[in-house]
Amino acid sequence: MSRTPTRHWTADTIPDLTGRIHVVTGATGGLGLATTRALALRGGRVVLAVRDEEKGHRAVAGLAAEGIAPDLLTVRRIDLADLDSVRAFAEGLRAEHPRLDVLVNNAGVMGPPRTLSAQGHELQFAANHLGHFALTGLLLDRLPDGGRVVTVSSLVHRQGELRLDDPAALTGERGYAPMAFYNRSKLANAVFGHELHRRLTAAGSPVRSVLAHPGYTATGLQTRDVTGLARFFYGRIGNPLLAQRPERGALPQLYAATAPEAAGGEFIGPDGLGELRGSPTRVKPSATAADPETGRRLWGLSEELTGVRYGLTAS
Repeated sequence: MSRTPTRHWTADTIPDLTGRIHVVTGATGGLGLATTRALALRGGRVVLAVRDEEKGHRAVAGLAAEGIAPDLLTVRRIDLADLDSVRAFAEGLRAEHPRLDVLVNNAGVMGPPRTLSAQGHELQFAANHLGHFALTGLLLDRLPDGGRVVTVSSLVHRQGELRLDDPAALTGERGYAPMAFYNRSKLANAVFGHELHRRLTAAGSPVRSVLAHPGYTATGLQTRDVTGLARFFYGRIGNPLLAQRPERGALPQLYAATAPEAAGGEFIGPDGLGELRGSPTRVKPSATAADPETGRRLWGLSEELTGVRYGLTAS
């Protein structure tokens, strides 16, 4: 059984990562950039998996100006909402790296007007869940003994509904509400992380699937695509007054990615009031997120929609 994280676990606690290779999606800002910085400061090599390569190179230049060796950082393009782009990214990465140590499924889209992905899926479900499901499946055999998949969910997964038996509800064709569909995508993240853990365990795999959420953290996510009252709240009230900085919000996913004692199937979040902020600790997912039957059904649907099959059977 893993040890409970100490109350004052910080990025300074991360062990030496020299020689280890990490992939961080959404690494140009917010949690992704904070995660990339912390990993590279401990000597880890990081592939910045980003939709905008120019922003990726600017991020690398900024980190280099902070004293981080540029040769630790590689920028590669991926559009997680486009499964063709996910496959192309994975193919290129597999050609470059016979081994990967950690995949951090961090990138996300939040609260845009209803939009469909290149394959016709609702954008938030496509980018936040389906793209990461496909990416993980395409790279899983590159993770060695001790390798980890870190899936970043959210506090609001507890407010989400999946409604897996209603395709029109999943695509937003009927009843689209931006934040409700964001909550749904983050619930899908949590369900996926738990089901991946169950299937890896059943297969006797040494790879760990660990989940994390950042509490309430001020990032560009809350204002980039969000519209209406939600944009006003996050931009004028929530982010300036209530949220923690990305460097703090990234601690749960950094703990999940690097702490020797972080165990597969754990959900790591802040230890403060309401899990809004604080140091990393084990937290409890919603009953739906941890439900094996929901995991089995989402897994089957995700394989069908992405065409990516893991070869891992349900426990």
